[in-house]
Amino acid sequence: MAESRFINFSPGPGQIPMAVLERARDDMLNYAGLGYSMAEMSHRTPEFDTVLDKTKSQLRELLSVPSNYKIMFIQGGATGQFAAVPLNFMCLKSHKCADYIITGYWSSKAAREADKYGKVNLVGPRKEKYTGISDASNWKLNPEASYVYYCANETIDGIEFDFIPETNGVPLVCDMSSNILTAQFDISKFGMVFASGHKNISIAGVTLLVIRDDLIGYALDECPSILNYELQSGMNSMYNTPPTYSIYLASLMFDWLKEEGGLETFEERSEMKSRAVYDVIDSSGGFYYSAIDREARSRVNIPFRIAGPEGDLDLEKIFVNEARKRNMISLEGHSLVGGLRANLYNAVTVQETCQLVEFMKDFKYLHH
Repeated sequence: MAESRFINFSPGPGQIPMAVLERARDDMLNYAGLGYSMAEMSHRTPEFDTVLDKTKSQLRELLSVPSNYKIMFIQGGATGQFAAVPLNFMCLKSHKCADYIITGYWSSKAAREADKYGKVNLVGPRKEKYTGISDASNWKLNPEASYVYYCANETIDGIEFDFIPETNGVPLVCDMSSNILTAQFDISKFGMVFASGHKNISIAGVTLLVIRDDLIGYALDECPSILNYELQSGMNSMYNTPPTYSIYLASLMFDWLKEEGGLETFEERSEMKSRAVYDVIDSSGGFYYSAIDREARSRVNIPFRIAGPEGDLDLEKIFVNEARKRNMISLEGHSLVGGLRANLYNAVTVQETCQLVEFMKDFKYLHH
């Protein structure tokens, strides 16, 4: 089976490790000898309570989450959190304002949504194209802000923070959808971290929230109940029917992460994979082009063009088609920016990345 599979460089839903797929296959018809599929399990059963509790415990161990943080697995994706964050946190202070560090498409979209529920201060101007992170010494953060928001890794733009912003005590909220679990970090520096599940956590359908206790309970009156953190945490992520199968898959993914060596191992692999791809780009004599400032280049989402910043559309189409012939798919860039993109989530192995690198070298040799 593994021999005929494509290498999936999709930005999400991302590739799932074969070991996880095989375990899910075995549980599909008869989970744990119960006589029914995991996909059929009611969230009201003791068996699902066990699955949910295990998944939360696994994540708490992987990320070293302190006991004063709540972990939730809900629906709505990261996009749902663009509204939920201001609806729950804008009232943390009386000024009802928040700072948003803008570095790309997703942080900009989050800021536009938050503007509906309070005053938003843009730290860094909106741009047509983003190529890096502005100098933090020039940021004008508001000490009266209820929270500071940023996106740790811009999936479309290929921009990643290699540091945690200093907010001088203002709660820090972070969208880590595309780089969570790819490196170690100190979660105690954050008031909240959230991530959509379909990249490094699970399949589509589940969203991870990790929130410090003291920030819960300040929702705006107009906050829909389903987005209310106090209600969701108080009901153990079961205010409504949770994404049961996606949570189960997350548990299998967390088992796999631990078996492979934990975040230290995956951080090393992430550095190896991204360095290999960037080395080809940088040594191509301009055949491959990256617009991103080197210090802000993402380890997990690498957008690039062929033949300069505007790209050669014909060659890029040939690149995608030829890659598919070598069992590599989903290398197209996002529709908003075009070009090409290699998405190197945890399930994409070093060996698979090397296959992409060798193809890139061969393609350059043939078409340069």
